[in-house]
Amino acid sequence: MTHAHLDHCGLLPRLVKDGFHGPIIATAPTADLARIVLLDSAHIQEEDASFKKKRHLKEGRQGPHPEIPLYTVAEAGAVFPLFRPVPYETDVPLAPGFRARFHDAGHILGSAMIELGYRGGAGGGEARSVVFSGDIGQRDRPLVRDPSIVERADFVVLESTYGDREHDDPGDSIEILVRIINETIDRGGNVVIPVFAVERAQELLFELGRLIRDRRIPRLLTILDSPMAIEVTELFDRYRGDLDEEAQALYKAGHSPFQFAGLKLFRTSEESKTVNRIRGSCLILAGSGMAAGGRIKHHLMANIERPESTVLFVGYQARHTLGRQILEGAPEVRINGRMFRVRARVAQIHGFSGHAGQNDLIRWLGTFRTPPRRLFLTHGEAEASAALAERVRRELGWTVEIPDYGDAPDLD
Repeated sequence: MTHAHLDHCGLLPRLVKDGFHGPIIATAPTADLARIVLLDSAHIQEEDASFKKKRHLKEGRQGPHPEIPLYTVAEAGAVFPLFRPVPYETDVPLAPGFRARFHDAGHILGSAMIELGYRGGAGGGEARSVVFSGDIGQRDRPLVRDPSIVERADFVVLESTYGDREHDDPGDSIEILVRIINETIDRGGNVVIPVFAVERAQELLFELGRLIRDRRIPRLLTILDSPMAIEVTELFDRYRGDLDEEAQALYKAGHSPFQFAGLKLFRTSEESKTVNRIRGSCLILAGSGMAAGGRIKHHLMANIERPESTVLFVGYQARHTLGRQILEGAPEVRINGRMFRVRARVAQIHGFSGHAGQNDLIRWLGTFRTPPRRLFLTHGEAEASAALAERVRRELGWTVEIPDYGDAPDLD
């Protein structure tokens, strides 16, 4: 497993439920993060199923209903004994002739590129290597280290999430964040930020604390309304040795990168409900990052029809999610079974993304000493993959394929 984001580990409970009982190999931070992510996912699914069941009964609906969670908390817990933590830059034996090596991907805490090696045949045979990029992070981020360099591989499978675009300059992103917060405060509104509990919440806490200490934004009430994000932040403290030098320097100086005046951590639903009683402006960080579930929905319900408030997206919004609908300018959106007019200001900052932009992806590929036999582009919408493929062919002259789901290329 490359890392613990839900789109990379979220089906493990179903895999185990369907009969898989082998080892699940990942870095130690990834294994610990995945425990948090999967339990949260299962809890949300159980809650959503219960909510839908009550609503359908109230509305008198008949016929099949989506009232069964994909998996339960107990089924998620069955995954954890199978985790096998491994360190970076160490060969991990697999089946005879196969080995794996994990390289730091610089995406989130514990994230990895995975290099698979094979030497077959009675005499060892010709060696083959395949590098799976996982999700590659941006360089020069304050929390995680820069992505590792991999100098050779016969085949490369590369993500292409931002294969057709660049992020805002990190400095520009901070300027935009400062402007949005100050303008919203001047209007008397709240800044509502859907955040991914893993990495994005911690990076925002890091930057907000720095801005408050530098007096670029007022010291105002900042609420992290996410038990999961709070637990993940505690995990960052535990694995501080895996963080970037900038974050480690704060720890050595006796400061937590994730604490500042005015920050409140809300763990319980009772605490979350008190937000609506707050007078004056505040910052609200809550999951999920694409507004697909979790407590952010309740904060959107309370703010999305307020012109003085701002809904700020700081991460990728997949198609068909509530976040994408809001971002693309939907005049009305459905939240928890009710329609709401979108009257709040809607903004997005790309610079906080945990994914490399097109230039960084090209730069990473350029560190290979010799071209791989083939490059496969995955994990991106069709336009993004196609744009990256065209640039790789033009500038690097590599053989590039964009496989469809279910394709089985021969690695000959």
